[in-house]
Amino acid sequence: MVGLKDIAKAAGVSVSTVSNVLNGRKNVGKETKERILQLCEEMGYRPNIIGQSLKTGRTNTIVFNFSNFERSFYLKIIKGINDYLSENGFDLIVCTTNSSKNFMRSNFTRGAIVLDKEMNNEFLVSTAKPDYPIIVMDRLIENDYIKSVITENYTVMGEFVQALIDKGYRNFGYIGGYESSLDHQERFQAFLDTLTANQISFQRSNYYHGDFSEKSGYRAANILILSNSLPEILVCANDNMAIGALKALKENDYKVPDDISVTGFDDSSTAEAFGLTTITIPRYESGYLAAKELLEMIHGIGSNENFKITAKINWRKTVK
Repeated sequence: MVGLKDIAKAAGVSVSTVSNVLNGRKNVGKETKERILQLCEEMGYRPNIIGQSLKTGRTNTIVFNFSNFERSFYLKIIKGINDYLSENGFDLIVCTTNSSKNFMRSNFTRGAIVLDKEMNNEFLVSTAKPDYPIIVMDRLIENDYIKSVITENYTVMGEFVQALIDKGYRNFGYIGGYESSLDHQERFQAFLDTLTANQISFQRSNYYHGDFSEKSGYRAANILILSNSLPEILVCANDNMAIGALKALKENDYKVPDDISVTGFDDSSTAEAFGLTTITIPRYESGYLAAKELLEMIHGIGSNENFKITAKINWRKTVK
């Protein structure tokens, strides 16, 4: 493995000169700097991030923590995060709950972006510090060193349900996600409030529990089918559950949207293939903005004021 000594020897300079160049210090001449950087490229030098952090107590590395591998939109979020970090000289570590707590230390990473319901608020509050800010993308936490970058679920879901009512729908079914999640709570509350505002009653027997997975949507739809009382429209708290419901309905020879309409929320990569009417969340942009907000907090120019991402309705063929 190529090290600083190898670069210094090839360039005919001291190790400290190479270190000054790699750390962006301005006390090295332009020609020498260019020669050192070219040699690093040619010789395949890669900095030892762990070693640097142990020596300096600081590193330009961010950790992104998530846990649900079934939700494909994570890839868009990760790309957005990585693009912004790369543009600003930071590296990214992606990990899951079990390992992330080992990385969420100020001598190893500079901050964290968290999208994981399994990581509890108590741990996040105890970890966040002036020199270790955290962005959360799935909840609201009141803390000076934690900022929420979340979807504006309530407003867009209210607009969506109102548009469905305006289309003539009156008999609604609903498949919810994890009841402890902010996404579920805001989406379902907007659903109920909009029906109430239009003097439309919602029967709790038309509510089905899910967990945001396709399997749970499939299971809920099969239970609905067995009840022999299909609503006019089935509103699902995310696309995965909606796609599971579409599969169950198709297997039982129900036609969508002739027999029943179905909607989702997220606009996942498979939603378009199924012609699913849904709500589009700009996932890449939300990841990019989360990284931007975190770096601003790291550099002391950001605030902990919550940032909400706007979403829009995407009409497709699963609604009349």
